[in-house]
Amino acid sequence: MRLLALSPVMRQARLVLATGALVAMVVFATGCDKLKARDHINSGTAAFKAGNFSAAADNFKMAVDLDPSIPNIRIYLATAYIQQYIPGTETEENKKYAQAAIDELNKTLASDPKNVLATQYLANVYYQMKDFPKAQEWSRKVVELDPKDKGALYTLGVIPWIQFVAADREARIASKMRMEDPGPIKDPKDRAALKEKYWQSLTDGIEYEKKALAVDPEYENAMAYMNLLIRYRADLDDTKEDFVKDSKEADDWVQKSLETTKIKAERKAANPNAK
Repeated sequence: MRLLALSPVMRQARLVLATGALVAMVVFATGCDKLKARDHINSGTAAFKAGNFSAAADNFKMAVDLDPSIPNIRIYLATAYIQQYIPGTETEENKKYAQAAIDELNKTLASDPKNVLATQYLANVYYQMKDFPKAQEWSRKVVELDPKDKGALYTLGVIPWIQFVAADREARIASKMRMEDPGPIKDPKDRAALKEKYWQSLTDGIEYEKKALAVDPEYENAMAYMNLLIRYRADLDDTKEDFVKDSKEADDWVQKSLETTKIKAERKAANPNAK
Protein backbone atom coordinates (compact mmCIF):
# COMPACT_ATOMS: atom_id res chain seq x y z
CA MET A 1 0.00 0.00 0.00
CA ARG A 2 1.39 3.42 -0.93
CA LEU A 3 1.11 5.60 2.13
CA LEU A 4 2.08 8.84 0.47
CA ALA A 5 -0.23 8.78 -2.52
CA LEU A 6 -1.72 12.05 -3.72
CA SER A 7 -4.35 13.12 -1.21
CA PRO A 8 -7.98 13.96 -2.08
CA VAL A 9 -7.09 17.60 -1.46
CA MET A 10 -4.29 17.58 -4.04
CA ARG A 11 -6.41 15.64 -6.54
CA GLN A 12 -9.11 18.30 -6.19
CA ALA A 13 -6.60 21.06 -6.86
CA ARG A 14 -5.31 19.30 -9.96
CA LEU A 15 -8.88 18.94 -11.23
CA VAL A 16 -9.63 22.62 -10.66
CA LEU A 17 -6.47 23.65 -12.49
CA ALA A 18 -6.92 21.14 -15.28
CA THR A 19 -10.43 22.39 -16.00
CA GLY A 20 -9.39 26.01 -15.86
CA ALA A 21 -11.87 26.82 -13.09
CA LEU A 22 -9.47 29.24 -11.47
CA VAL A 23 -9.73 31.54 -14.48
CA ALA A 24 -13.38 32.19 -13.60
CA MET A 25 -12.23 33.90 -10.42
CA VAL A 26 -10.67 36.74 -12.36
CA VAL A 27 -12.70 36.94 -15.55
CA PHE A 28 -14.28 40.20 -14.46
CA ALA A 29 -11.10 41.75 -13.13
CA THR A 30 -10.23 45.21 -14.38
CA GLY A 31 -7.00 47.15 -14.73
CA CYS A 32 -3.81 46.41 -16.65
CA ASP A 33 -2.13 44.33 -13.93
CA LYS A 34 -5.28 42.34 -13.35
CA LEU A 35 -5.58 41.60 -17.06
CA LYS A 36 -1.95 40.54 -17.20
CA ALA A 37 -2.50 38.36 -14.14
CA ARG A 38 -5.44 36.72 -15.88
CA ASP A 39 -3.26 35.97 -18.90
CA HIS A 40 -0.65 34.34 -16.67
CA ILE A 41 -3.34 32.27 -14.97
CA ASN A 42 -4.54 31.11 -18.40
CA SER A 43 -0.98 30.17 -19.33
CA GLY A 44 -0.33 28.54 -15.96
CA THR A 45 -3.52 26.51 -16.16
CA ALA A 46 -2.65 25.30 -19.65
CA ALA A 47 0.88 24.37 -18.54
CA PHE A 48 -0.46 22.53 -15.48
CA LYS A 49 -2.95 20.63 -17.63
CA ALA A 50 -0.09 19.61 -19.92
CA GLY A 51 1.99 18.41 -16.95
CA ASN A 52 4.52 21.24 -17.23
CA PHE A 53 4.47 22.14 -13.56
CA SER A 54 7.57 24.33 -13.68
CA ALA A 55 6.01 26.60 -16.31
CA ALA A 56 2.75 26.54 -14.37
CA ALA A 57 4.54 27.69 -11.22
CA ASP A 58 6.33 30.48 -13.12
CA ASN A 59 3.06 31.78 -14.50
CA PHE A 60 1.18 31.55 -11.22
CA LYS A 61 4.08 33.33 -9.52
CA MET A 62 3.80 36.18 -12.03
CA ALA A 63 0.06 36.31 -11.42
CA VAL A 64 0.70 36.54 -7.67
CA ASP A 65 3.18 39.38 -8.19
CA LEU A 66 0.71 41.28 -10.37
CA ASP A 67 -2.40 40.72 -8.27
CA PRO A 68 -1.99 38.84 -4.95
CA SER A 69 -5.67 39.52 -4.13
CA ILE A 70 -6.89 36.80 -6.52
CA PRO A 71 -8.72 34.29 -4.29
CA ASN A 72 -6.59 31.24 -3.45
CA ILE A 73 -3.98 32.06 -6.11
CA ARG A 74 -1.15 31.24 -3.70
CA ILE A 75 -2.72 27.85 -3.07
CA TYR A 76 -2.57 27.06 -6.76
CA LEU A 77 1.02 28.28 -6.91
CA ALA A 78 1.74 25.96 -3.96
CA THR A 79 0.09 23.10 -5.87
CA ALA A 80 2.37 23.68 -8.87
CA TYR A 81 5.39 23.61 -6.54
CA ILE A 82 4.38 20.46 -4.71
CA GLN A 83 3.80 18.63 -8.00
CA GLN A 84 7.55 19.01 -8.58
CA TYR A 85 8.40 17.56 -5.15
CA ILE A 86 9.35 13.86 -5.03
CA PRO A 87 8.59 12.32 -1.60
CA GLY A 88 11.58 10.51 -0.14
CA THR A 89 14.20 12.35 -2.21
CA GLU A 90 16.35 14.31 0.22
CA THR A 91 18.25 16.59 -2.16
CA GLU A 92 18.21 20.32 -1.48
CA GLU A 93 16.87 20.90 -4.98
CA ASN A 94 13.90 18.66 -4.24
CA LYS A 95 13.20 20.00 -0.76
CA LYS A 96 13.04 23.57 -2.04
CA TYR A 97 9.78 22.76 -3.84
CA ALA A 98 8.11 21.62 -0.64
CA GLN A 99 9.42 24.66 1.23
CA ALA A 100 8.21 26.99 -1.51
CA ALA A 101 4.75 25.44 -1.24
CA ILE A 102 4.79 25.81 2.56
CA ASP A 103 5.79 29.48 2.23
CA GLU A 104 2.90 30.26 -0.12
CA LEU A 105 0.39 28.44 2.08
CA ASN A 106 1.58 30.29 5.17
CA LYS A 107 1.19 33.59 3.34
CA THR A 108 -2.38 32.62 2.52
CA LEU A 109 -3.07 31.80 6.17
CA ALA A 110 -1.46 35.04 7.34
CA SER A 111 -4.26 36.97 5.65
CA ASP A 112 -6.95 34.29 6.02
CA PRO A 113 -6.27 32.18 9.15
CA LYS A 114 -9.40 30.07 8.70
CA ASN A 115 -8.72 29.08 5.11
CA VAL A 116 -9.55 25.38 5.24
CA LEU A 117 -7.99 24.59 1.87
CA ALA A 118 -4.61 26.10 2.78
CA THR A 119 -4.69 24.28 6.13
CA GLN A 120 -5.47 20.99 4.39
CA TYR A 121 -2.63 21.55 1.97
CA LEU A 122 -0.11 22.23 4.73
CA ALA A 123 -1.12 19.01 6.45
CA ASN A 124 -0.69 17.16 3.16
CA VAL A 125 2.70 18.70 2.34
CA TYR A 126 4.12 17.81 5.75
CA TYR A 127 2.72 14.29 5.38
CA GLN A 128 4.43 13.87 2.01
CA MET A 129 7.65 15.14 3.60
CA LYS A 130 7.21 12.51 6.35
CA ASP A 131 7.29 15.26 8.96
CA PHE A 132 4.62 13.45 10.91
CA PRO A 133 4.49 15.68 14.02
CA LYS A 134 3.72 18.69 11.82
CA ALA A 135 1.34 16.64 9.69
CA GLN A 136 -0.54 15.75 12.87
CA GLU A 137 -0.50 19.36 14.06
CA TRP A 138 -1.98 20.67 10.83
CA SER A 139 -4.43 17.78 10.45
CA ARG A 140 -5.77 18.64 13.91
CA LYS A 141 -6.16 22.26 12.76
CA VAL A 142 -8.13 21.01 9.77
CA VAL A 143 -10.45 19.10 12.11
CA GLU A 144 -10.85 22.20 14.28
CA LEU A 145 -12.02 24.11 11.21
CA ASP A 146 -14.06 21.24 9.81
CA PRO A 147 -14.83 18.40 12.25
CA LYS A 148 -16.24 16.32 9.37
CA ASP A 149 -13.10 16.38 7.23
CA LYS A 150 -12.72 12.63 6.82
CA GLY A 151 -9.34 12.95 5.10
CA ALA A 152 -7.78 14.72 8.08
CA LEU A 153 -9.37 12.26 10.51
CA TYR A 154 -8.07 9.36 8.42
CA THR A 155 -4.55 10.83 8.37
CA LEU A 156 -4.60 11.26 12.14
CA GLY A 157 -5.34 7.55 12.34
CA VAL A 158 -2.67 6.50 9.84
CA ILE A 159 0.27 8.34 11.41
CA PRO A 160 0.34 6.44 14.76
CA TRP A 161 0.52 3.17 12.83
CA ILE A 162 3.41 4.45 10.69
CA GLN A 163 5.26 5.54 13.82
CA PHE A 164 4.80 2.14 15.48
CA VAL A 165 5.61 -0.29 12.65
CA ALA A 166 9.41 -0.18 12.86
CA ALA A 167 9.44 -0.46 16.65
CA ASP A 168 7.08 -3.44 16.51
CA ARG A 169 9.24 -5.16 13.91
CA GLU A 170 12.40 -4.63 15.97
CA ALA A 171 10.72 -6.00 19.10
CA ARG A 172 9.57 -9.10 17.22
CA ILE A 173 13.07 -9.70 15.88
CA ALA A 174 14.51 -9.31 19.38
CA SER A 175 12.02 -11.91 20.62
CA LYS A 176 12.92 -14.21 17.71
CA MET A 177 9.40 -13.87 16.30
CA ARG A 178 8.53 -13.76 12.62
CA MET A 179 6.03 -11.15 11.44
CA GLU A 180 3.45 -13.86 10.81
CA ASP A 181 3.85 -15.43 14.26
CA PRO A 182 0.95 -14.83 16.65
CA GLY A 183 1.55 -12.29 19.40
CA PRO A 184 1.72 -10.67 21.74
CA ILE A 185 5.44 -9.79 21.82
CA LYS A 186 7.12 -12.46 23.94
CA ASP A 187 9.61 -10.34 25.88
CA PRO A 188 7.56 -8.77 28.72
CA LYS A 189 10.07 -5.94 29.20
CA ASP A 190 10.02 -4.92 25.55
CA ARG A 191 6.25 -5.26 25.44
CA ALA A 192 5.78 -3.08 28.52
CA ALA A 193 8.13 -0.40 27.18
CA LEU A 194 6.36 -0.30 23.83
CA LYS A 195 2.96 -0.29 25.48
CA GLU A 196 3.87 2.74 27.58
CA LYS A 197 5.12 4.60 24.51
CA TYR A 198 2.63 3.61 21.81
CA TRP A 199 -0.59 2.21 23.28
CA GLN A 200 -2.35 5.54 23.70
CA SER A 201 -1.37 6.90 20.28
CA LEU A 202 -2.55 3.69 18.59
CA THR A 203 -5.79 3.85 20.54
CA ASP A 204 -6.23 7.50 19.53
CA GLY A 205 -5.59 6.44 15.92
CA ILE A 206 -8.40 3.90 16.16
CA GLU A 207 -10.73 6.58 17.49
CA TYR A 208 -9.83 8.92 14.62
CA GLU A 209 -10.61 6.21 12.07
CA LYS A 210 -13.95 5.62 13.82
CA LYS A 211 -14.70 9.33 13.45
CA ALA A 212 -13.78 9.18 9.75
CA LEU A 213 -16.18 6.24 9.37
CA ALA A 214 -18.89 8.16 11.20
CA VAL A 215 -18.58 10.81 8.49
CA ASP A 216 -18.44 8.22 5.68
CA PRO A 217 -19.53 4.70 6.68
CA GLU A 218 -18.24 3.40 3.33
CA TYR A 219 -14.71 4.80 3.73
CA GLU A 220 -12.83 1.59 2.98
CA ASN A 221 -9.41 3.18 3.52
CA ALA A 222 -10.38 3.95 7.10
CA MET A 223 -11.58 0.36 7.48
CA ALA A 224 -8.20 -0.88 6.23
CA TYR A 225 -6.39 1.13 8.88
CA MET A 226 -8.82 0.02 11.58
CA ASN A 227 -7.53 -3.45 10.75
CA LEU A 228 -3.87 -2.39 10.88
CA LEU A 229 -4.14 -0.33 14.05
CA ILE A 230 -6.01 -3.02 15.98
CA ARG A 231 -3.85 -5.84 14.61
CA TYR A 232 -0.55 -4.16 15.45
CA ARG A 233 -1.72 -2.85 18.82
CA ALA A 234 -2.59 -6.46 19.70
CA ASP A 235 1.15 -7.15 19.91
CA LEU A 236 1.07 -5.07 23.11
CA ASP A 237 -1.73 -7.06 24.73
CA ASP A 238 -1.00 -8.67 28.09
CA THR A 239 -2.41 -12.10 27.24
CA LYS A 240 -2.78 -14.42 24.27
CA GLU A 241 -6.53 -14.37 24.82
CA ASP A 242 -6.61 -10.59 24.32
CA PHE A 243 -4.40 -10.95 21.25
CA VAL A 244 -6.77 -13.51 19.70
CA LYS A 245 -9.78 -11.30 20.45
CA ASP A 246 -8.17 -8.22 18.89
CA SER A 247 -6.97 -10.22 15.88
CA LYS A 248 -10.54 -11.37 15.29
CA GLU A 249 -11.74 -7.76 15.37
CA ALA A 250 -9.00 -6.81 12.90
CA ASP A 251 -10.08 -9.65 10.60
CA ASP A 252 -13.66 -8.34 10.75
CA TRP A 253 -12.46 -4.94 9.50
CA VAL A 254 -10.63 -6.61 6.60
CA GLN A 255 -13.86 -8.32 5.63
CA LYS A 256 -15.84 -5.08 5.93
CA SER A 257 -13.33 -3.31 3.72
CA LEU A 258 -13.52 -6.02 1.05
CA GLU A 259 -17.32 -6.08 1.15
CA THR A 260 -17.53 -2.30 0.89
CA THR A 261 -15.12 -2.22 -2.05
CA LYS A 262 -17.23 -4.85 -3.82
CA ILE A 263 -20.50 -2.99 -3.14
CA LYS A 264 -19.07 0.27 -4.46
CA ALA A 265 -17.70 -1.43 -7.57
CA GLU A 266 -21.08 -3.05 -8.27
CA ARG A 267 -22.82 0.30 -7.73
CA LYS A 268 -20.39 1.99 -10.11
CA ALA A 269 -20.91 -0.71 -12.75
CA ALA A 270 -24.68 -0.29 -12.50
CA ASN A 271 -24.42 3.49 -12.74
CA PRO A 272 -21.09 4.58 -14.31
CA ASN A 273 -21.99 8.26 -14.06
CA ALA A 274 -22.56 8.17 -10.32
CA LYS A 275 -20.05 10.02 -8.15
